[in-house]
Amino acid sequence: MNASFRRLRALIRKEGLQIIRDPSTFLIAGVLPLVLLFIFGFGVSLDLQNVRMGVVMEATSPEANSLLLAFQNSRYFDVRQARSRSQLSGELIAGRLAGMVVIPADFTARLGRGDTAPIQLIVDGSEPNTAGLVQGYVQGVWQNWLIQENQAQSSKVIRPVNGSKLSVEPRFWYNADLSSRSALLPGAVAINLTLIGVLLTALVVAREWERGTMEGLLATPITRMEFLISKLLPYFTLGMLAMAVSAGTAVWGFGVPFRGSILALIVLSASYLMTTLSLGLLISTRTRNQFVACQAALIAGFLPAFELSGLLFEIDSMPLPIQLLTRVLPPRYFVAGLQTVFLAGDVPQVLVPNTLVLMTFATILFVLLYRSTRTRLEG
Repeated sequence: MNASFRRLRALIRKEGLQIIRDPSTFLIAGVLPLVLLFIFGFGVSLDLQNVRMGVVMEATSPEANSLLLAFQNSRYFDVRQARSRSQLSGELIAGRLAGMVVIPADFTARLGRGDTAPIQLIVDGSEPNTAGLVQGYVQGVWQNWLIQENQAQSSKVIRPVNGSKLSVEPRFWYNADLSSRSALLPGAVAINLTLIGVLLTALVVAREWERGTMEGLLATPITRMEFLISKLLPYFTLGMLAMAVSAGTAVWGFGVPFRGSILALIVLSASYLMTTLSLGLLISTRTRNQFVACQAALIAGFLPAFELSGLLFEIDSMPLPIQLLTRVLPPRYFVAGLQTVFLAGDVPQVLVPNTLVLMTFATILFVLLYRSTRTRLEG
């Protein structure tokens, strides 16, 4: 066994012991990812459930009652029925209703003649996102009801509905019930790896500078590559374990589908983890203060992963300069790859480009880190 390998093994063992003995490392790498996962699983939801809606039936008829029943059976709505708008307008103004659907008095007559039979939707627009979701849910209930009515007519069961020759039959691929949890939890894995890769690495090395142990390392005959491997390997192992725990919790704890392969998930995660680890170590070589390193890690790593990765906000809806900015941020490619692996499976057209981009980021950052580390050691 040559001296270089023994030295490298000793350095890796030292880092491993520091990880085990440091409570903050255990909190960031072990507890915080699970806390974030449970927050995303239970506390964060982009779906609306039991929205308080009013349904105004200006006249009763079998068709109007059937439409009312469709709204009552929807899991999205908590329906309150009324005979006139004036009965519900006060509650809508007070914010106790998100909106109301008006089924006009001539609704059945129009359907019977084969005419257009519109229903009116009045939505509280003070919350634009909620209003948009309510509108979409109401349209979904309305279209499903029309399809059912047309099918009932074609089978000559009941319902004298002559109009509404619909040809649209919606299908939602990969996430059939449109659950936001299935989209958010894979992205939460990216948040966890960002925390471990950028924040933890930057803090640990900066702590060594503050405690003076880094000077002790610099006094030994270690090479730059030995130093970097000894810093990267323990945290790479820790990050991959955290990824496995996070992915397993998402799949078995929250029922998120996993349609891809484990190999694709490992390659994708390893590429992103190398990017974040290199970024964290690069920050630590530029700062020797834990507070500064923490701030830099949050700005360079955590915030882009949280807000500009497409996890919470649709990138195509962002202003063009922000969209261009996301193209130079690794979390964008990792989140897209994760959501594909979990929900769609191994799709080479998505996974291969995203993985190659992440490998490119990792290579560039490692080269920068290597050059920066050399100057520090020799300086």
